[in-house]
Amino acid sequence: MSDKFDVAIVGAGPAGSAAALTLAREGLSVVVFERGEFPGAKNMFGGVLYTTILNKLVPNFWEEAPVERQIVKRRFGLLSEKSEAAFEFRCEDYNAAPPYNQSFSALRARFDPWLAKKAEEAGALIIPETVVDDLIWEGDKVCGVKARREGGDILADVVIAADGVNSFLAKKAGLRKEFKWNVLAVAAKEVIGLPREVIEDRFGLEGDEGVAMEFFADSVAGMVGGGFIYTNKETLSVGIACSIDAFIGKKIVPNDLLERFKKHPSIRRLIRKGETLEYSGHMIPEGGFNQVPQILTDGLLLAGDAAHLVNASLYHEGTNLAMASGLYAAEAIIEAKKKGDFSKQGLKSYQEKLECSFVMKDLKKYQKVEAWAHANPKFFTEYPDLLLDLIKDYFTISEKPKQTIQENLYKKFRTHLSPLRAMIEINKLRKTFL
Repeated sequence: MSDKFDVAIVGAGPAGSAAALTLAREGLSVVVFERGEFPGAKNMFGGVLYTTILNKLVPNFWEEAPVERQIVKRRFGLLSEKSEAAFEFRCEDYNAAPPYNQSFSALRARFDPWLAKKAEEAGALIIPETVVDDLIWEGDKVCGVKARREGGDILADVVIAADGVNSFLAKKAGLRKEFKWNVLAVAAKEVIGLPREVIEDRFGLEGDEGVAMEFFADSVAGMVGGGFIYTNKETLSVGIACSIDAFIGKKIVPNDLLERFKKHPSIRRLIRKGETLEYSGHMIPEGGFNQVPQILTDGLLLAGDAAHLVNASLYHEGTNLAMASGLYAAEAIIEAKKKGDFSKQGLKSYQEKLECSFVMKDLKKYQKVEAWAHANPKFFTEYPDLLLDLIKDYFTISEKPKQTIQENLYKKFRTHLSPLRAMIEINKLRKTFL
């Protein structure tokens, strides 16, 4: 193995592989270190893969990529202990090929190796089962990495740290500060096996159609976070994700919260008779725009979760942003190589590309979500319970006249929330999400 490359990438997730693929196609020498047994072995996400950037990297990817189902239906459920109110949207246009349908369910253990293989076929060198412990410096410039293997000191003009939310390389380079628990979430997920025909019948699907379902409020015991079910071909991805400080405050561990979620009447019926095939956990950066660290310095770029590029609004968009950051990082390096300048100044187009793209524009738009969620706990506890209780009363048929029922509903509402307070709360929502 050569001890000098144009680019060394740490992490073979979507960000790292997108960068490696783009760079290798341009003839740059690229080495990618992955700590897992294979790309995707250590990675986990809820299960929805947004693909606008993927289709640029691999046109018509759906013809060969190991995706599971096309997401044609989205469902958002609000749970109390015994009830659920839900909004569901289905569109037949999403049954068409991209760009009309841009989201698929997927499993990282299958998708990540495929994307890494694409980079390898283009000329990148993928080295799994290798931990990178440190950066190599030449003065104030990063010029390589120290990998935990024989001959592990690898020199490179540029290093891309795509090593996840906990990026030790970003910390060693002084690009990020210590985390606060409220900007990080922990997800716990099970892959539950069910026959294909059962999934399609139970969830109202045909062929390779899929549904993405998200649940809030009592789904996670009123904590800041939510639960989810995503349909795969012959499995379900079932899980929960909550901020770390919420777990600490409730004194509950992720696995117990996941078991609680699975026992809810609305969830239990969807996963019944399924067999748990896999269990995984993952930490997610949910601080949004305000948590994005300094993303570059001389000879070093951060991409994907290492740069905290996750849109934690209702979109829960991570892999698309990761692949975008990998693509933009590669393009910036290609430009820098032409100029022979790998300094912070020479790589600054990476920052510019991110800021001009949907990545930073979306993060900026939803930058208040995290602060709003932690400052308004009633939206996760009291208000959902009140709404579901009012809906239950409204549809309960009795000998009471409907006028009396409606008057009682208004009285119950007023005991919990005044009209003025309701207007204030609705305005908070509008400013945060719209």
